[in-house]
Amino acid sequence: MRALALLSALVTVSVTSARPHLPLLSPEMVNFINKANTSWTAGQSFPNADISYLTGLCGTLLKGPRLPEVVHSTEGINLPDSFDARKQWPNCPTIQQIRDQGSCGSCWAFGAAEAISDRLCIHSGGKVSAEISAEDLLSCCDECGMGCLGGYPTAAWEFWTKKGLVTGGLYGSNVGCRPYSIAPCEHHVNGTRPPCQGEQDTPKCQEQCISGYSTPYQKDKHFGSRSYSLPSQQDQIMTDIYKNGPVEAAFSVYADFLLYKTGVYQHVTGEMLGGHAIKILGWGEENGTPYWLAANSWNSDWGDKGFFKIKRGNDECGIESEMVTGIPLN
Repeated sequence: MRALALLSALVTVSVTSARPHLPLLSPEMVNFINKANTSWTAGQSFPNADISYLTGLCGTLLKGPRLPEVVHSTEGINLPDSFDARKQWPNCPTIQQIRDQGSCGSCWAFGAAEAISDRLCIHSGGKVSAEISAEDLLSCCDECGMGCLGGYPTAAWEFWTKKGLVTGGLYGSNVGCRPYSIAPCEHHVNGTRPPCQGEQDTPKCQEQCISGYSTPYQKDKHFGSRSYSLPSQQDQIMTDIYKNGPVEAAFSVYADFLLYKTGVYQHVTGEMLGGHAIKILGWGEENGTPYWLAANSWNSDWGDKGFFKIKRGNDECGIESEMVTGIPLN
């Protein structure tokens, strides 16, 4: 057994050493990915960003506490080959939205707030259209983790069912009770926003709405009736999205993911930077490669207008292992 383990370790080392060590986010890394000719295309991103900022963006603590799993009966459900929640529920505008977490590792809160917003609309038949506040979740959920320094998606969904979350739109929008207070920044291109700096302090938990918002804080809260984890089987995840709407997923981010532009992402090269949470809103197949359709929270300049596709069915970067969601309280 020991000899077998040693052989396995040597094989792993040799495979790893076969991958060239490319400077982080360099043109060489972009060229290497594109020459590998896999299922996606890379492009230059995050110019002049330092490694601490990039790892700070990946604020999801992986392999945390799990919620009880819900297993769906898939009998009689005819799942389509491709599905896009934006087309399925066109009267729910939040499904189309791309948010910006700014210089804060708040992706765990964003993935939850986005999917909760979508599900409130879907489950109300379009009657409730509200942007759930990532700020309220980020700043007030102590049990979720460390705010801008990272948190657990499962704890975020549990907080929604136990304590509720108020509304709150994008930075500077004045929409809802507690809009996001951390300014957007240029994560990846030279554009109109200021450059992203180091990690921002977590905003204070203020249990009151911005001035001019008429509903009191406690009355503005929306609650979940239950929150749960999903099994890592594709058909289970697809069934839940098909029936109930988008879900939150967490995965390991490698340096090459930051350079994603189009196609179906799969890890090619680069070191692991940390855990990241996003919203999964559909699935499909592109040039024979099955994918999950996802919304990121690095503004709409990143990737494919803020969205991306990631390989489906092989637990790429752990994407199928940590899916969490919930049902709104009617």
